[in-house]
Amino acid sequence: MTTTSPVGRPLRPRGKRLQEDTRRHHRSLLLQQLFREGPASRADLARTTGLTRVTVSDLVGELVGDGLVEELGAPAETRVGKPPTLVGLAADSAHIVGIDLSAEDRMTGAVLNLLGQVQHRHEVEIAGAKGADAVALVHRLAAELIAMTDRPVLGIGVGSPGVVDAGGTVIDAPNLGWTDTPLSASLAEKFELPVVVANDANTAVLGEHTFGETGDGGLMVLRVGTGVGAGLVLEGALLHGHLGAAGEIGHVVVDPDGERCACSRTGCLETVLAVPHLRRRLADAENAPSRTAVLTTAGEQLGVTLAPVVGTLNIHELVLSGPNELLDGPLREAVDRTIRDRTMPVSSAGLVVRTSNLGEDVVLVGASVLVLAGQLGVS
Repeated sequence: MTTTSPVGRPLRPRGKRLQEDTRRHHRSLLLQQLFREGPASRADLARTTGLTRVTVSDLVGELVGDGLVEELGAPAETRVGKPPTLVGLAADSAHIVGIDLSAEDRMTGAVLNLLGQVQHRHEVEIAGAKGADAVALVHRLAAELIAMTDRPVLGIGVGSPGVVDAGGTVIDAPNLGWTDTPLSASLAEKFELPVVVANDANTAVLGEHTFGETGDGGLMVLRVGTGVGAGLVLEGALLHGHLGAAGEIGHVVVDPDGERCACSRTGCLETVLAVPHLRRRLADAENAPSRTAVLTTAGEQLGVTLAPVVGTLNIHELVLSGPNELLDGPLREAVDRTIRDRTMPVSSAGLVVRTSNLGEDVVLVGASVLVLAGQLGVS
């Protein structure tokens, strides 16, 4: 029951669209509208989606019967004539299990409703687990999260470090000791639920794009955890790149004379910016000015690395996602300043460099978006 990542589908369907595909597409249109804009009348849904009133009425009845949509009664304002009946997404009709594997010392998870709101939280300590032992920990966390809800589980979404293909196989995640690990398939077989596994930075950027109050321009989320990776949304679409490795900026060499990286190269950005490395250098710093210098230097190196990306893609928002006490302050300020110093004003004049509005939940929320997109067509 492995679910192919919704962001890995072709942009245009191939072949003739079958009647059931058309119906599924129309259901998705209605769910997307209710998801993004909130409650609406059937007439409003017909206007905004371009579907006929008969089609909308039929599909809304079906969605109400499935428990995904609920009747909310008439709006508060008074109108002449019979008031319309509003319908809305039934946020707690089903729950989603989201799992974040990006931290260096623990795996975190949550049960979320259909609006991406966390209902329950849970975590397990990694304690050095790698390979098959790390996979077993993910299974344990998923089982314990499923047991925390009495609602139907729509699916499991997982944000994993490393390169992940469209089928949810982790091609390479050095920090967890995974190579060609079929994480999605193993979870789907174990729990008999739809499962979507994606790179944690890509998962974070989907969460930020959907729930994080982002603007209309290009968005990059830089995820800083046990590793470093970037997710990019350009013109409303997630950027995957050749072989699905777009955003693997953590393994760009920034200091050839630096530390050995888990990927076997020397001086990768990850050795400068990843949480374990930053915390170690901060612990070695003798006083507050020294700690500020550590964060400023890391921010400058990150800014040097990102300036060509911002200049090439004209990114509008750069969101730093990870521990706020590390990222929000001297490090963020150094990133912002360095990018502006190294790019033309036209490239960086409108740039916003900030931390995530979703805080440490950004990957968990993004994991719910993976499932919502795959199962309901909303994102």
